[in-house]
Amino acid sequence: MARPLVIKVTAGADAPERCNQAFTVAAAAVASGVPVSLWLTGESSWFSLPGRAEGFSLPHATPLEDLLSVILSAGQVTLCTQCAARRDIGPDDVLPGVRIAGAPTFVEEISSEDVQALVY
Repeated sequence: MARPLVIKVTAGADAPERCNQAFTVAAAAVASGVPVSLWLTGESSWFSLPGRAEGFSLPHATPLEDLLSVILSAGQVTLCTQCAARRDIGPDDVLPGVRIAGAPTFVEEISSEDVQALVY
């Protein structure tokens, strides 16, 4: 069995290449059968909302909405509790399949045996 990945993305449209890299790695891992948990924090929090990924554009990159769709199909996507609160995002606002959770859940995930954590 593949080692699970927990990927935290802190960048959004403010750092498009770093943001897209996190989503690309997460989607590639999901497509390869690797268990993935993607955490949206900071400016990437906006991509938990309907229509926001469609507004992101990076030349020569797979559209963010396509990558997010792959991740949601077989992985876990989590929006940081504090990041959501700072942006007035509630549970009824996010895309289907996105959960809101905080630091204790993140620590639990990254502390699990054989997990690889990546931060972008």
